[in-house]
Amino acid sequence: MATSAFDETTRDETVADAVARELSASDLETRGTVTARALVVVVADDHQDTGGLGALVGELLEEADFHVDATVVVSGDEVEIRNALNTAVIGGVDVVISVGGVGVRARDVTPEATEPLLDRRLPGIEEAVRSSGLAAGATDAGLSRGLAGISGQTLVVNLADSRAAVRDGMATITMLAHHVIEDITEF
Repeated sequence: MATSAFDETTRDETVADAVARELSASDLETRGTVTARALVVVVADDHQDTGGLGALVGELLEEADFHVDATVVVSGDEVEIRNALNTAVIGGVDVVISVGGVGVRARDVTPEATEPLLDRRLPGIEEAVRSSGLAAGATDAGLSRGLAGISGQTLVVNLADSRAAVRDGMATITMLAHHVIEDITEF
């Protein structure tokens, strides 16, 4: 029986998702784990996570020993995005990951919504996500204007909205997130 290109693409995405989860989980074995709280914000003008990216981010966070409080979907409106991120920070989550709205189109305003909330930017994480995304062939990750930084005691990271960008970005973020959270909660 012949397989279609769609079947092969779906199989490849499923395998790549499993590899990303395995990488995130294996990173945990090399260092102690601390259960931290997370929130996922999906930026989609139709208010639907049609590609399942929020669920994928949630899975990868859980496998990296984060408790995911919720996944929320907001439109590409700058105020709506800022409110969702700010609610997560005020709610005391340790990390908030947003997906979408980081490209070069006029409606891509997630970085503009994020920047006023950040007390300190983390350009090393921003560049690591972009360069590892490009290396993995996720051009939208390489073109991303996504930010990473600290707001209060919360790590905030913006990711591009493709499965490849999410998988690769989460592998990079989960490797660093527990360390950042430890550093910002040490008082």
